Amino acid sequence: MKKLKGVVPPMITPFDEEGRLDEYNLQKLVEYLSPKVDGLFICGSYGCGPLMTLQERKRVAEVVKKYSAPDTKIVVHTGALTTKETTELTLHAAEAGCDAAAAVGPYYFHYGDEELIRYYSDVIEAAGERIPFYAYHNPKFQGYETSLNVMKQLKNVGLSGIKDATFDLMNYAVYERELVDDNFDLALGTEALWISAHALGCRAYIPGIGNVFPELCKEMFDASMDGEKAKARDLQFLINKLRDIMYLAGSTQLAIYAIAEIRDIMAAHPRRPFLPPSAGEKEAIKEALKELGVI
Repeated sequence: MKKLKGVVPPMITPFDEEGRLDEYNLQKLVEYLSPKVDGLFICGSYGCGPLMTLQERKRVAEVVKKYSAPDTKIVVHTGALTTKETTELTLHAAEAGCDAAAAVGPYYFHYGDEELIRYYSDVIEAAGERIPFYAYHNPKFQGYETSLNVMKQLKNVGLSGIKDATFDLMNYAVYERELVDDNFDLALGTEALWISAHALGCRAYIPGIGNVFPELCKEMFDASMDGEKAKARDLQFLINKLRDIMYLAGSTQLAIYAIAEIRDIMAAHPRRPFLPPSAGEKEAIKEALKELGVI
């Protein structure tokens, strides 16, 4: 299995004012990001995946694959409420030519270890050798923890790796120590802890801010990989200041839509019931970015 490496932003999904999938701006965003990053993680939390229909999620995967560069790795979040839906989306990701699939544990209800093992095992068995399959561990959004015991058992039945979005460096270190080997991958699900995770062995991270500042994320990755510790640290501090600015919109996901417009990348909306940042929030974000010297 080829492991993920580099900068793989969790790409937002553009919608129009009526809430329809905005394929024009989706293509525009893919063509903007693809040359600047190593991969794209689509239909996840930033991508409003759980707010889309199965057909919309499939269409996003098809458009992203079509308009991305051939060497851009496409990872599709396929997690859904049911095993059947997750399996359907995972098989579609394989058919569309994407490079990997990843799924949170089924959300709304809370599930025990045996239920999670069965859920993931069923999807892994259905996918077979068609596509690598990752567990996307996001306790905040799925509503509960997936235990290390579950991860170990899933590794034995063919799980390819984990996207760790716990924001817990100790948890990440345990995964590195207990799970990672030549055939098991581990990607960091945030930009905020990149340098620390890299010191532990990380080789790929999934930065929300990478949607709108891909060049900074790539520069930080390269500096860290090249051993330029002072430069990498300074970029980590800068990127974490950018994360602070994102909360002026109430959430980091919504801020990305505002910054994409401020940087003239595209102008689009999140999927309702999310509301786009207000004019006042956009202005506050713009002024903060100017003060930081990044626009």
